Amino acid sequence: MARNAPPNIVLLMADQLTPMALPFYGHPIVRAPALSRLASQGMVFDAAYCNSPICAPSRFSMLSGRLPHAIGAYDNACDFPSEIPTMAHYLRPSGYRTILAGKMHFVGPDQMHGFDERLTTDIYPADFLWVPDWSRGPEYRPTGVGMGHVVDAGPCIRNMQIDYDEEVAHVAVQKVYDLARARTEPFFLVASFTHPHPPFVAREEEWNLYDGEEMDAPRVPEIPYEALDPHSRWLYVAHGQDRHTVTADHVRTARRAYYAMVSYVDAKVGAVLDALERAGLGRDAYVVFCSDHGEMLGERGMWYKQTFFESSVRVPLVVR
Repeated sequence: MARNAPPNIVLLMADQLTPMALPFYGHPIVRAPALSRLASQGMVFDAAYCNSPICAPSRFSMLSGRLPHAIGAYDNACDFPSEIPTMAHYLRPSGYRTILAGKMHFVGPDQMHGFDERLTTDIYPADFLWVPDWSRGPEYRPTGVGMGHVVDAGPCIRNMQIDYDEEVAHVAVQKVYDLARARTEPFFLVASFTHPHPPFVAREEEWNLYDGEEMDAPRVPEIPYEALDPHSRWLYVAHGQDRHTVTADHVRTARRAYYAMVSYVDAKVGAVLDALERAGLGRDAYVVFCSDHGEMLGERGMWYKQTFFESSVRVPLVVR
């Protein structure tokens, strides 16, 4: 890169990754060598939080630099209006080529939001299929997830999320080499993966990295329903915890699958980082790694997100 030239910027994202499940935030079991190497070379932020612990609002807020309520981003069914400028819009007049690979959970007709190129489709529907129907009464469970992900956790051969992240890693790596050949302008490249978002299933390669007997238990034990705050009670029902009995074995198996998914996404991030180094772009690029929100992972007896307890709202953030 020429002296005083704008730096290339690479944003690497995971989905539903709590920092409590990463070795450089102190976890003693999880294996994430690529991210650990990135952390050792950069700055690890120990108190980073998302503005809304649910996928679409968090991402809309991050891209626009505005709070969710200011842009109408209340849930995963709200559209992201085209008139709201994003970081991609701001970078383009500065000469940046803006490129998106992977998940960003855009809802509505605009699937670009300032990016010059989008290398993959999204993994979730872009229409308004997930708009809640609150008229259906108290038995309606609009969160879209249930405890079946926990009680059915385990190894798998293949699923849609693996298919998707394989594609995201492939096109992101190829784009790095294409950009290295061109060398005509600074670029902003986003590679956004869907792991370790539930379901709690993982390939046997990563599943076998962990021993079920070594699994750590949640630090805060389950809290009885009667002792929960009103919002946690709502989530208890919305997530279907009243329909399942979650045993200690279920918790260990789900946590093992989650850790395996962390190792999986670590390898995908590592592939992009390796391509940057091989293409000669790594030294001068600003690399940022983060997640859109966290995962409760059994803390307080709670799972998934949508709460402002620490494991749900805190995110990993590394800048090199």
